[in-house]
Amino acid sequence: MQKTLTQYLVEQQRHQQLSPDVRLLLEVVARACKTIGSAVGKGALGGVLGSQGTENVQGETQKKLDVISNDILLKANEWGGQLAAMASEEMDTIYKIPQHYPQGKYLLLFDPLDGSSNIDVNVSIGTIFSILKAPDDVMGREVTEADFMQPGRQQVAAGYALYGPQTLLVLTLGNGVVCFTLDRELGSWILTQENIRIPAETKEFSINMSNMRHWDTPVRQYIEDCLAGETGPRGKNFNMRWVASMVAEVHRILQRGGIFLYPWDKREPNKPGKLRLMYEANPMSMIIEQAGGAAVDTVNRILDIQPSQLHQRVSVVLGSKDEVETFKKYFS
Repeated sequence: MQKTLTQYLVEQQRHQQLSPDVRLLLEVVARACKTIGSAVGKGALGGVLGSQGTENVQGETQKKLDVISNDILLKANEWGGQLAAMASEEMDTIYKIPQHYPQGKYLLLFDPLDGSSNIDVNVSIGTIFSILKAPDDVMGREVTEADFMQPGRQQVAAGYALYGPQTLLVLTLGNGVVCFTLDRELGSWILTQENIRIPAETKEFSINMSNMRHWDTPVRQYIEDCLAGETGPRGKNFNMRWVASMVAEVHRILQRGGIFLYPWDKREPNKPGKLRLMYEANPMSMIIEQAGGAAVDTVNRILDIQPSQLHQRVSVVLGSKDEVETFKKYFS
């Protein structure tokens, strides 16, 4: 018998792996992702392609679907009573739950549409989300950005939706990684993979090679050794993949192994990296670790980083555990 997302979450709640509030919150997020997936699927027919003509807090041009997806997630999650506040890559500061709705004990963070550069060319994109428990005293006071400043290891749950040939929902509650496929005829998320494990070794790397001239020496040396093939120091041939959508890159690694790198480079030397710690690196690192992989900022475990800013950036290297360990040696 096929198991739906609701059945899976209820079972997790029965086994004390999950609180009732988090179960309800995950169901609402999953429904919002279905709505976003429907908007993505309509493309030009729905008038959702192209630029919004605005910039987000990072100074990046917003696509229409970025703004639509952000609004869908806010409106879906503000009224249920599970959340104290939300934070999004597309908003300057936190979104406090309106006073006419009940306030909950959890915090939701999301990148509403990852891989925006791929929207108009019909390549896989996705939604990334992370759930934190709000501090215990939050019920009696105003929520602040400081309440979100928790290291990634404190995440209650994390996941992503992938809008591709199939619409998928990948989820971890801290006890392994599972994948659901959207049955578009029934409108249900059906469990299609349990206990996903990443192979420890790989012959595949994912990085934007056009930035090679800007990389730090250890990163360049690692990639050059991979490119040297079986006659080089690594003793094997590597393939390169690059989709420019973190959701797609991570999903490929979950399915067949690999290593994804988005390191610091010399173009913006004062920024530690390109990707956002709270909306991208932390949830993806939790998923990768729960599947037996590793995730570092080139040296340190990403999930141990203490955030200091809502839109903090970080270098990201994640994937097959042995390959990440090999990469780290280039920095030692």
